[in-house]
Amino acid sequence: MVAKFSIRNLTFRYGDDMALRDVAFDIPEKAITVLFGPSHSGKSTLLRCLNRLNDLIEHEETRLEGQILLDGQDVYAPGVDVTELRRRVGMVFALPIPLPMTIRDNLTYGLRMRGERRSGRLNELVEKGLRQAALWDEVKDRLDEPAIRLSGGQQQRLCLARTLALEPEVVLLDNPTSGLDPLSTAKVEASLQVLKAEYTIVLVPHSVQQAARIADLAVFLLGSDLVELGPRSEMFITPRDKRTEDYVTGRFG
Repeated sequence: MVAKFSIRNLTFRYGDDMALRDVAFDIPEKAITVLFGPSHSGKSTLLRCLNRLNDLIEHEETRLEGQILLDGQDVYAPGVDVTELRRRVGMVFALPIPLPMTIRDNLTYGLRMRGERRSGRLNELVEKGLRQAALWDEVKDRLDEPAIRLSGGQQQRLCLARTLALEPEVVLLDNPTSGLDPLSTAKVEASLQVLKAEYTIVLVPHSVQQAARIADLAVFLLGSDLVELGPRSEMFITPRDKRTEDYVTGRFG
């Protein structure tokens, strides 16, 4: 597989606390990479390093060592356009936060900020994003209603659609189904299986079971270290490391 990201000897600290220690692996293009492990193992930190969201942390000294390469270019190199990086590498958070506007405007807001004014193109991207997030059929006759009226599961898919409308290359998802019912979770997971044909997806799952369902590449993090990585068929059936086996079988965590 072609690497979209190459992570080289990445160490990340919050003050004196080490969140990631000498992590190195490749994230394949157009596949679902799942970062899993117990709490405080560095999963979300690693996710936010990929599009430099950790730059926004205030009132705490942070330090990054190593490299993160996107298509061979260091995303932390001097002169990198961070705004453009975050367009290319979009993020969907655990808590869906629709903008206080209509469903349509939620998707067009970022596009307009980027300078897109053509109504035909805006409508095209609204429909494309909603279809890719498996939401179009549920809201196509309600586009001018407030987004806040959507259910929790619909709001989460709206936030995914909003990210996809900006046509990123990579989609980062941090526990995107943690507050959803099983039906909504299944819809999001089904959408991701379709989307990986077009996007590189990196996800922190809400459970080991979810990781085992959707991962193409699974990465097990424990205590700031990368313990093991491999395809789903190996990681959840025949893991090589005893710590991985103990975690996926529920002996701890």
